[in-house]
Amino acid sequence: MEITKAQYERIKRYLPVQRGNVEIENHTMINAVLYIVENGCKWRALPEYFGKWNSVYQRCRRWNKSGVLKRLFEGLQKEQILSVRIELLALDSTSMKVHPDAQGAQKKAESSLLAKVAEVGTPNFMWYPQMTRP
Repeated sequence: MEITKAQYERIKRYLPVQRGNVEIENHTMINAVLYIVENGCKWRALPEYFGKWNSVYQRCRRWNKSGVLKRLFEGLQKEQILSVRIELLALDSTSMKVHPDAQGAQKKAESSLLAKVAEVGTPNFMWYPQMTRP
């Protein structure tokens, strides 16, 4: 979805004033953000006619931090240019890859201390230094 120049004129009061040497117009910027939202693509997949993807991304980040994106989408809904339905989806990832020993995998007999004691006859000794009190 892209907004037209007439629609942009109705919502430009919700956007900051462009100052200085700006590479991407606000109208193009809004269409780029709508393209990303609609297609769900990565920033790097943004078509060239919107400008450099990194420039669009950086401005979108700044707009998000300063609350411009929220005002913009509220304005788009007030002017009845766009209707947005926000849905929240939360995923819980409680399973994760762990070491094979933690999954109950078979342990090799030669790696256990009891097997070494049976072979060698003396237990392995590990010294853990501890603080002693005077």
